[in-house]
Formats: sequence, structure tokens, C-alpha cells
Amino acid sequence: MHKIIQRGAEAVLYLRDGELVKERISKGYRIPELDRKIRKQRTKSEMKLLERAKLAGVRTPKVRIENDFKLVMDYIEGKKLKDVLNGMKAEERRGVCEKIGEIVAKLHAKGIIHGDLTTSNMILEGNEVYLIDFGLGKFSERVEDQAVDLFLLYEALKSTHFRILEECWKTILKTYSQNYSNASEVLKRIEKIKKRRRYRGE
Repeated sequence: MHKIIQRGAEAVLYLRDGELVKERISKGYRIPELDRKIRKQRTKSEMKLLERAKLAGVRTPKVRIENDFKLVMDYIEGKKLKDVLNGMKAEERRGVCEKIGEIVAKLHAKGIIHGDLTTSNMILEGNEVYLIDFGLGKFSERVEDQAVDLFLLYEALKSTHFRILEECWKTILKTYSQNYSNASEVLKRIEKIKKRRRYRGE
């Protein structure tokens, strides 16, 4: 019997024999042939991103493809950072934010864009931070893509962890800069993105 963990627009996540299965679901509004092609491409792409991230030194679940639309992964026992970050002691939180900065630096140094950097997609197991759900990810070395990736993290922190936003963001950027050679260009672009947002009144 399968225990459904999450049912999203793109996929259903369920536990099966201690492993996590991510199955991309068919969309009735798409032409069947196109639907199969899109689901197959996204499944294969997510597996490649997870594997490349692991090779870059980022903690991610081990993954394998079961069929064109199904990924089977290790189930990471732990807590979503979203649920525990606000309640941490300052020193512990700083250590976690340093790990987040390192993770993003490692991804960007290898041309990986996660696409959904939120604390909901980070699992704290013991003292380690695991990154999950690369479903919106892609491969890119463009400064703009890297800046948008980081800016999405800023927005996620702002909406969920506003009280500790400044201390977390400062620590993340410091560690990111120490671990990624092109960080200064990315941070400059983030400031431009913020200005664009303000100009549009977003």
C-alpha cells in the first residue's frame, strides 16, 4: 500500500517500501503524445540534475528511473527547514545558513539551477542539509539565471522567515561568495533584479 506524501500539479509523491516515488501525472488538456514526451523529458532531466548535484558535493537523495515517468529516491528522514529554522538558536541557525550558502555555490559552480530554492525543499537530518525537488531545475551558467535562483531564495526567506531574514541572508551570501568564484557578478545582478521589482511595484 502506498502512502501519498504530496499531490502537486506536476507529480504525485508517495512512499513505497521505504522509498520515495515521484510519478509525473498525465495532463488531460495536452495531446497524449506531447504529454508523454514532456513528462519523459522532465523525469530524465530531474534525474540528471540530482545526480550532477550529488557529484558536486550537495547532499541529495540517491535516485533511479523506474520508467519514463517515475523516479525512485531515498526517503530522507528529517525535518523541513521551513518548519524549524525560525525556532533555532542563533548559533545553530548560522551554521545551517552557512550550509545553504555552500550548497547554492556548489550548484552554480557546476552550472546547475535548482529553480525552487525554498526552505520547503531543504531537509535537516542531524546536522546536514539535504536539497530535494529539482523538478523546476535546469542546466545553465548564465549570471541572470543564477541571480534569479538566489533571488527566489531571498523571497522565500522573506515570506516565511521574515523575522530572521537579514541575519540569514547575510550569512548565506557570505558563504556563497567564499565558495563561488563568480559570486560578485551574481550579487550585482540580484541588486538589479530587486530594482526592477521595485520599479514595477511588485
